[in-house]
Amino acid sequence: MPEAYIVAAARSPIGRAFKGSLRELRADDLAATMVRAALDQVPDLDPTRIDDLMLGCGMPGGEQGMNMARVVAVLAGLDGVPGTTVNRYCSSSLQTTRMALHAIKAGEGDVFVSAGVELVSRYARGHADFIPGEDLTNPRFAHATARTSTAAEGGTTWRDPREDGELPDVYVAMGQTAENVAQLTGTSRREQDEYAALSQQRAQEAVASGFWSRDITPVTLPDGTVVAADDGPRAGVTVDTLSALEPVFRPDGTVTAGNCCPLNDGAAALVVVSDRVVEDLGLTPLARIVSTGVSGLSPEIMGLGPVEASRRALALAGLTIDDVDLVEINEAFAAQVLPSAKEIGVDLERLNVHGGAIAVGHPFGMTGARITTTLIHGLQERDGRYGLETMCVGGGQGMAMVLDRAV
Repeated sequence: MPEAYIVAAARSPIGRAFKGSLRELRADDLAATMVRAALDQVPDLDPTRIDDLMLGCGMPGGEQGMNMARVVAVLAGLDGVPGTTVNRYCSSSLQTTRMALHAIKAGEGDVFVSAGVELVSRYARGHADFIPGEDLTNPRFAHATARTSTAAEGGTTWRDPREDGELPDVYVAMGQTAENVAQLTGTSRREQDEYAALSQQRAQEAVASGFWSRDITPVTLPDGTVVAADDGPRAGVTVDTLSALEPVFRPDGTVTAGNCCPLNDGAAALVVVSDRVVEDLGLTPLARIVSTGVSGLSPEIMGLGPVEASRRALALAGLTIDDVDLVEINEAFAAQVLPSAKEIGVDLERLNVHGGAIAVGHPFGMTGARITTTLIHGLQERDGRYGLETMCVGGGQGMAMVLDRAV
């Protein structure tokens, strides 16, 4: 059976939504820039050999609509390359990599571009937190939404609505799910703030060491300005400064603007090829894709999605968490990273060692490919072999992938 290898990776800087460095760009233009940057890393690859361009996007509408993947292909000069836009919310561009893996394993192609993009700055009003307008939601979930709201006001400990004969709220705000997970697992505000401060401190250390300059592909804005750094990492963040912030989602809650990810803009792209192409072109792969896993759970505690997804990916790889050198769990909320990491069995010394989305940012459709890029560079830096990437996903899902750098 063919093997799938990542041979190129490019990710843009991550901008703050609405006020950051990338706010004036279009998503399709930025994604096309990253696709070209990734392909330029493989100069001997004939673009006519690309079987498909698969683009992840968390909210594929408005400027991000119209099957943006095909738009990106044409913008990137790949007129003969088909394109499909994929939505699995926060893991959309991990899903596209999974699709490339499956196609190669099935013998249905040898060269794929797996990309992802999100420009929250360009969203239509009201779409920035994944909650569609009332006219778009299925009314069968209305009572569940009301129940969650009541629980938030009263500070009630989360209880599985199925036990009361109700539907879990598939439209629940992500911040509410984080509060539910914090209550369910007993993750305190202090623990969340300590982790968020650690993420910021590690991101700052990675800036100082030059790690992010390896990770980031600079972007030139229309006015000629070159953006080469993420907007997010902040110097001087401490537990004390974070503890002064008010809860955002519940009056008695624990989730603040400081211990969760912000809203962001960014794009990333990977080139995934079969072992036959590696041999034909004499390429040196960045990593082999070993396995992936996806899981579902109650939408109201979606933050625990990485647990089962990681277990499935590791089992398929024939590995345990002790075999893994580095782990990247997307930092949607500190409230879900900590209990997920505990259940998976990973210690902080191997987890998000350069900081995560709390500091760096989380452009939804970009994040899967961005984390892959960071994980590969982290394994290179530490001469590690196995890496695990995982994340929670809106609507009650988890996703994970195992990489092997010993190729």
